[in-house]
Amino acid sequence: MTTNRLPRKATVLLAGLVLAALAGCGAGGKNATEALGTKGPARPVKAEPAAPPGLAGMPPVLDPHDVYAADRPNQLSPVVKNFPSRVYVPNTGSNTVSVIDPKTYKVIDTIPVGIQPQHVVPSWDMKTLWVNNNRGHTLTPINPATGEAGDPVEVHDPYNLYFTPNGKYAVVMASMDRELVFRDPHTMNRVKTVPVTCYGVNHADFSLDGRYFIVSCEFSGELLKVDTEKMEVVGQQKLPFEGAMPQDVKVSPDGKTFYVADMMAHGMWVLSGDKFGAPTLLPTGKGCHGLYVSRDSKEMYISNRGEGSISVFDFKANKLTKKWELPDGGSPDMGGVSADGKVLWLSGRYNSEVYAIDTKTGEELAKIPVGSGPHGLAVYPQPGRYSLGHTGIFR
Repeated sequence: MTTNRLPRKATVLLAGLVLAALAGCGAGGKNATEALGTKGPARPVKAEPAAPPGLAGMPPVLDPHDVYAADRPNQLSPVVKNFPSRVYVPNTGSNTVSVIDPKTYKVIDTIPVGIQPQHVVPSWDMKTLWVNNNRGHTLTPINPATGEAGDPVEVHDPYNLYFTPNGKYAVVMASMDRELVFRDPHTMNRVKTVPVTCYGVNHADFSLDGRYFIVSCEFSGELLKVDTEKMEVVGQQKLPFEGAMPQDVKVSPDGKTFYVADMMAHGMWVLSGDKFGAPTLLPTGKGCHGLYVSRDSKEMYISNRGEGSISVFDFKANKLTKKWELPDGGSPDMGGVSADGKVLWLSGRYNSEVYAIDTKTGEELAKIPVGSGPHGLAVYPQPGRYSLGHTGIFR
């Protein structure tokens, strides 16, 4: 009796093909059954759109809807968690940095630095605080673990200092030189100089994906858009206000909107960073100057230097909700929010003092005498994975 058998090689091949088909459809599951024809053709899987790629080497964004997701209360990196909590205040007229203990509201140290220190800036890796000695043309490093200053590093015209989100470069805002200078973030050696045609480059913030940043030009009332990777200016516009003087820059939690404080227009300019179109002005108060996001990413504190007040902006409601008046007036300028989010620290630029303000009630908790011309103070340490510079922009 003859039987019709397949050769052994053919049998193995057929079995392999069936297994491959099952594996390709999720063997043993519903899709595999459908693929074998028992329940009709397999339904196509809906493709999810890929997230736009960020700047090469940048740590992944924790939440695509909140660029400040890493900045929650007391969420300190292992790098900084053992640093003593301090407030570092650069005194432009005294050429010193006052060090405040935030628990006692007392100055516990005064550090001599270079000529006209403007800002105290946390490094990208958060291990060093850089004091920007603008007219001394140096950066003074401070070790936040010990509070000790190191040898100054020669850097010309360091009005302000930022770091690219991937930590590859430091970006010096050379205000009087009319340059953006990309440098090695550790040695501060010059890598690339980008001349600009505006006057007074001073503050900046980066897009959610890190691919560009917006820069304010204080003395010519302009904004720049800079390609981070190419290190090139790709956009420039004049603000639509005679005598505009833009200052601090902050991106919204969702990364869609940029806010630019303007001390002569007495409010914030609001614009899309991606489109870089014409901005609109939201009045806040006289001398609008500094912008600071709350630890829950819901609000932004706005210092109005010319009238001694702080406005509070609600991101979701897209409007101002409160205004806190300092009881004795003053000149609230630059600063930061405490690690627990409960206190807003601001320098009193023209009053040789620092203000500690309750972020829930707006109450002035303390007014602390410091040196002459206190400016860009840094509250340290703060939550976050890395620093973008200025007085502390953390992501």
